[in-house]
Amino acid sequence: MPGIDTPFTNWTRNDQGSRTLKPVRVGICGLGTVGGGTFNVLMRNADDIARRAGRPIVVEQVAHRSLNPECDLTGIKTTTDVYEVARNPDVDVLVELVGGYEVARELVLSAIANGKHVVTANKALIAVHGNEIFKAAHEQGVIVAFEAAVAGGIPVIKSLREGLGANRIEWVAGIINGTGNYILTHMRSEGRAFEDVLAEAQALGYAEADPTFDVEGIDAAHKLTILASIAYGVPLQFEKAYTEGISRVTFDDVEQADNLGYVIKHLGISKRTDAGLELRVHPTLIPKDRLLANVHGVKNAIAIMGDAVGPTLYYGAGAGAEPTASAVVADLLDVARDIATDHHYRVPYLAFSGIGEGDGSQPILPMEDIVTAYYLRLLAVDRPGVLARVATILSEQGISIEALVQKEATEGELVPIILLTHSCREKHMNEAIRQIESMADIAGSVTRIRVESLDEQE
Repeated sequence: MPGIDTPFTNWTRNDQGSRTLKPVRVGICGLGTVGGGTFNVLMRNADDIARRAGRPIVVEQVAHRSLNPECDLTGIKTTTDVYEVARNPDVDVLVELVGGYEVARELVLSAIANGKHVVTANKALIAVHGNEIFKAAHEQGVIVAFEAAVAGGIPVIKSLREGLGANRIEWVAGIINGTGNYILTHMRSEGRAFEDVLAEAQALGYAEADPTFDVEGIDAAHKLTILASIAYGVPLQFEKAYTEGISRVTFDDVEQADNLGYVIKHLGISKRTDAGLELRVHPTLIPKDRLLANVHGVKNAIAIMGDAVGPTLYYGAGAGAEPTASAVVADLLDVARDIATDHHYRVPYLAFSGIGEGDGSQPILPMEDIVTAYYLRLLAVDRPGVLARVATILSEQGISIEALVQKEATEGELVPIILLTHSCREKHMNEAIRQIESMADIAGSVTRIRVESLDEQE
């Protein structure tokens, strides 16, 4: 079978005539931040990696658009054509670090067709094209490893897929984008506006010139899609993920949340319910005493609730050259250990066997069917009866109020009103907000931020 070494081809003889395992030969495609970090970790820690893998892991070829001054490529075969690496018969494992969608997809499928194992850090590729890639890899009998695609150097995929394999996963909630967490952290600690902190994050290199993927939740939705598929044994369904960004969160919201005992975090949340699975990314109020509430700056953290183990937390660097390289090289170690194993006996890519046709018993719920609590902020004309009408609208939709804060009137006699509700269905909240915004005494739109308890005592 292509890509599977037989016991004979796995072995070679050294100068003394003793049998030793052949080196695993790696082709790295992409020599940017993560590619350069991966190359340097492989070269620097070669002896330790060989001992852990039981055989050397050597860089056979590198494909790059431009040289990385941090990498010494002396003696390494190089090319500017990534597809040359996919066709190279001397490469056993292709490491895809070019990023993006289509070029990466074609490169990975080409490598698989040529019988090569694949390691990738590309969350967009796996979230959008993973089902197709895993099917092709299974048919070819090769491995596709993607630990670095979620949360950089944090080994959350291996933990979820293997370490928590005995558990029925109830929910997954994570800070899985460092840029958004950096912005919200500094808005809270320094009393600054979103736009101001975003500009600082861009100047420091934490945010891209076009930050849309980060601040609008797309990057986090890619990662959440992967985690949810592994947690619940369903195909990857990125197109069904709900995404909402943090650009509308103001310092007033951050301050009011703090006064109410909450912290605002940009979370990816997936829950198992009787009706189906939730898959959503949005700003979220969480209680200050929750572990996730105390994850600051560019750090990532994922909380997972299992029925047997209870709550667990995975924390660390979610990006960066060598933190991400740590996960890439860990995948290479796994490939080196498993390369002679019949693929029917390997850990399935998404942890569950036989999910290729989909699992209709666990549909992804539309956002209007999720149930959660809400923080609402609105500006009202300072006159009698306005607040009573707002409360009536909420009551008619079956929504009860947990807390209410009415602040001093601003210029123009507008009064900021803060409401915290009990849990209700999103479609009922949508209708309530529509009616509240249509009131003559309400100025502008209603700010809505969802509230999650993330109960760690379940």
